[in-house]
Amino acid sequence: MSVIWEPELGGSAAAWKATAERLTETRFAPLAEEIDREQRYPWESIETMVEHGLAGVFIPKEYGGRGASLVDTVAIVETVGQGCSSTAAILCALQLGAFPVLLAGREEQKRFYLGEMAKGVGTSFALSERHTGSDAAAISATGTAEGDGWRLRGEKYWIGNGGASRYYVAFVKTDPAAGARGISAFMVDKEADGAVIDELSDKMGIRGTQTSNLKLDIVVGEDARVGEPGRALKLAFQTLNVGRIMVAAQSLGLALAAYREASTRAVAREAFGKPIIDNQGVAFRLADVAVEISAARMMLYEAARAYDAGRDVSTLGAMAKLYTSEVAHRAADAAVQVWGGYGYCKPCIAERLYRDQRILEVYEGTSEIQRLVLGRSIRAEVEAKNAAHAAAE
Repeated sequence: MSVIWEPELGGSAAAWKATAERLTETRFAPLAEEIDREQRYPWESIETMVEHGLAGVFIPKEYGGRGASLVDTVAIVETVGQGCSSTAAILCALQLGAFPVLLAGREEQKRFYLGEMAKGVGTSFALSERHTGSDAAAISATGTAEGDGWRLRGEKYWIGNGGASRYYVAFVKTDPAAGARGISAFMVDKEADGAVIDELSDKMGIRGTQTSNLKLDIVVGEDARVGEPGRALKLAFQTLNVGRIMVAAQSLGLALAAYREASTRAVAREAFGKPIIDNQGVAFRLADVAVEISAARMMLYEAARAYDAGRDVSTLGAMAKLYTSEVAHRAADAAVQVWGGYGYCKPCIAERLYRDQRILEVYEGTSEIQRLVLGRSIRAEVEAKNAAHAAAE
């Protein structure tokens, strides 16, 4: 019996998890140290994902994907994340780019872009800019009508899978006077004239991924628009609701890997004539990590099941992302501490996990933003109850 709580997975989720375990052990984990050290994008892993259906796992079958549920996808991501955080992050980015098209794309857009994604040709989510991360409504990139299409100008930044992806869902202001309601989304091909990627971020962790900018001075047709005019910020938030659950799965995988490194070392390492796990200072810390990982895993799978059931996951997804990413932080910190001096040095896995973890509390909404989302939900709930009581009197 596992100390960590295990979800009861049946049918497709169990099958996908088994596939992910096999590929992680034989393909992804063996590359983890190398791609981190060389900061190299693992194209061979993309080929593996395409070969075994992971690249388009969440894409409906009618568009060339595998039609997996979010529970299936979460099981895959957390499993891959136990062996290679970079590969798990790439998987998340591949799915994130699909969601705007899935949620709001026209049928011809779905058939083309989702079909390309299922073949491993990535689409990236391009919302943030150099000076606008959390405040998405403050983006400065613009779209102005020109001929039968739109001239897109500006620079997008912090793009996951940037440079490696062929296509980008770029969010720009088409009606600056309308503020948050004046933002639209357009599909952009990085090979088109006027689209330039000239910067790759040199990152602390998940160094096997690529994060880039995208400079735009490009004309696209009206058929490149995704969703309704001026409604793209809502589309971005709907996408991030799912993206946060995906990052929670990535966080959970890393937390499990850190727990494995810490607990294995604590039993094997001796100090003062006994395994260090026999010291309460170590045992109690690992016990707390085991409890927190189990609780995080329960929250993660409940959020995924809620999404699959068609329920609103804006609050539960924020909770799962916030809690799981911070549990991963504490688990990675515990792993370094248990390993001691070795844990601070390369190529110890604990050292890499410590660096890989830090971004999990930043992208797809910082921990502060998640708390802000939850604070607004709390206020809305109380105000609704007060209004209902007042109406009943």
